[in-house]
Amino acid sequence: MKVKTLKIRHVVFIIGIIIFVDQALKIWIKTHYPTGEVVRVFGMDWFRLHFIENPGMAWGWKFGNESGKIILTLFRLAAVIFGTWYIGKIIKQKYKRGFIICATLIYAGALGNLLDSMFYGMIFDKGLHYDPVLKNYLSYSGIASFSAPGYASFLHGSVVDMLYFPMFDGRFPQWLPFVGGQDFEFFSPIFNIADASISVGVITLLIFQKRFIKKPGSDDSTEKVESLPNQTDKAPVV
Repeated sequence: MKVKTLKIRHVVFIIGIIIFVDQALKIWIKTHYPTGEVVRVFGMDWFRLHFIENPGMAWGWKFGNESGKIILTLFRLAAVIFGTWYIGKIIKQKYKRGFIICATLIYAGALGNLLDSMFYGMIFDKGLHYDPVLKNYLSYSGIASFSAPGYASFLHGSVVDMLYFPMFDGRFPQWLPFVGGQDFEFFSPIFNIADASISVGVITLLIFQKRFIKKPGSDDSTEKVESLPNQTDKAPVV
C-alpha cells in the first residue's frame, strides 16, 4: 500500500494561507484599534479580540531585554532557513503526509511571527518599542498607520497578538500547594494565528508521533512473507 505524502505545491499552499490570514488579521487590528482595545466577537464573552503587542516569544512571553529580542529574532530567522531546507528534504524523501503537515504548520507559524519582528518596526509609525534610558519597553497611544521610517529599525519590530478566549474563571482550592486560594482564568494567554499554527503542529506531532515518524516508504499494513525452508515431495526410501 502506497504511503500518502504531500507535494511541494501543497505545502506552499498551506504556508501561503496561514501567512495571509495571520498577516491580514494583524495588520487589520493594528491599523483599526489602539493597543489594549477589547472587542467581543459576535457579542460572545468567551471569544474576544484583545489587541496587544509583545517583543518576545509566542503567547506573549518575553525573552530578556532588547538584546534578548535580537537573539530571539535571529534564532527565528535561522529556524526558518533550516525549516525551508528540512521541509524540502522530507517531501523529497516522501515522509508521511501527517508529519509533513505538522512540520509545515510549525514552519508557517515561525515565519509569520518572524515577519512582525523583521519589518513591522519599519512600516508602522507606532508600536511597542524599547527605551534605552528607561531600559524597558514602552507602549503607545492612538492607532498606528503605515509610515516610513517607522518606529524601530530592522529586526526590532514587535509581534501583534489579538486572539483571547477567556472560557471561565475560578479559584484554586486552598489545599493546592503554591497556587491555593489564587484566582485563575481559562484560557488566559493572548495569541495570534502564527502562535496557534505552531501549537497545533507541535501538539499533533507529539500525539501521533508513533504514527507519523516512520521510515519513508514504510507501511504497517504490508504483511511480511517469511520464506519457508525447501521441502521435497518425495518420501524417503526405507
